[in-house]
Amino acid sequence: MAYWLMKSEPDVFSIDDLKRKKKEAWDGVRNFQARNYLRSMAVGDQVLFYHSSCAVPGIVGTAKVSKPAFPDPTQFNPDSDYFDPTSPPDNPRWSAVEVAFVSKLKSALTLDELKTIDALSNMPLVKRGNRLSVMPVSAAEWAAIAARTAS
Repeated sequence: MAYWLMKSEPDVFSIDDLKRKKKEAWDGVRNFQARNYLRSMAVGDQVLFYHSSCAVPGIVGTAKVSKPAFPDPTQFNPDSDYFDPTSPPDNPRWSAVEVAFVSKLKSALTLDELKTIDALSNMPLVKRGNRLSVMPVSAAEWAAIAARTAS
């Protein structure tokens, strides 16, 4: 099992949306490194759900991968914001995974708080300039975060 952090803007898709829907495709990723991470995910991998581009960014819940990588259908939809007319249907450029809701935190573990946890000092999320929407999380980082979110 692997661990991941996946970012979403809450006004686009929030932890509450995932809780309501139970499962949802994680699509629209248009960065090659993040896409490669999606392609390496396996069913059962654990996910930290992170709200980004909002007043108080932070980890707001957990999910798990419920379906491995598949061609992202938004790349072929001309009405989608994520349409990619250069992606060939016989060799799709972009991938998605399906994630299932696991839990919502009572309160967000904010980016400012994450930056104070020594065990996370090498985590790409807390380093300046990191823009990836999908990134791996080490087992030690996962444990440090879980210790902070246990109630």
